[in-house]
Amino acid sequence: MQVIYQTIDELLAQLSPLDVEWRDEISDAAIAKLIALEHKPQYVAADVQALLDDSFEIGILCVRLFLALSKDRMEQALRNALGSGGIGLQRYAKDKRVFIEALLAMDLLAAMNLAVNYEPTWSDILVERLRSGRGSAIQGQKRGRNLENFVEAIVREVFGEDGYRTRCNFTGAKGKTAKCDFVIPGKEDAKIIIEAKGYGATGSKMSDIIGDLDAIIEAKRGDSKLLFVTDGTPWLNRRSDLRKIVHRQNEGDIMRIYTSRMSEDLVRDLRTLKAETRL
Repeated sequence: MQVIYQTIDELLAQLSPLDVEWRDEISDAAIAKLIALEHKPQYVAADVQALLDDSFEIGILCVRLFLALSKDRMEQALRNALGSGGIGLQRYAKDKRVFIEALLAMDLLAAMNLAVNYEPTWSDILVERLRSGRGSAIQGQKRGRNLENFVEAIVREVFGEDGYRTRCNFTGAKGKTAKCDFVIPGKEDAKIIIEAKGYGATGSKMSDIIGDLDAIIEAKRGDSKLLFVTDGTPWLNRRSDLRKIVHRQNEGDIMRIYTSRMSEDLVRDLRTLKAETRL
């Protein structure tokens, strides 16, 4: 397999989205603004502008709440709609019309109309608690598992049903062991190791992967090939962590890093490694 040196920019371009008091001054200000919002049967672009003109930070938070988007997903949607030039207060002040049109294209007015004029029931409160609690955890688990399933389908296609092992501890150099998502052909003969991690929200777990990769690097044989598959737009806000992983790739500790949009590269490289390792 050809040795390449990856950059953080090329990877970012390939990305495809403790119990403490949850309220702070920003939350309180957003709640106050929503309570004070005039009740209308239909909202128009001028209402959106008034929301943002009063306080852009609070206004854009209210917009996110109407659209039910996380901060990361909102930022990505704005970048997609506005292109280069920023997505914050300065961009809004520079061209309010374009900024507001981008929000309207996300069906903001319909979301406002629905939210303000909706008649809630008691069960809605409990469903929302379920969504924000257990539902959030389930979403995170599914994102990671979906990426693992994506990788496993490719590994199975290249090496066959019995040509790999999943989610196990492999034995590497001098009897050292480490956990990994996929090992080929088996945990006692780790010629190819693949770690797959997908993310849908920022958090400490994104930096945990560096420790996981380092444990694999420390344990594996020098001739074992380590591939890393990841995805999720939260990496756009965790560039320092991704840069550390890219550094390990440039140093040769990781053979190559992939995203789901690089599936053809992953298939091709696995076929090459299969031939080179005579598997």
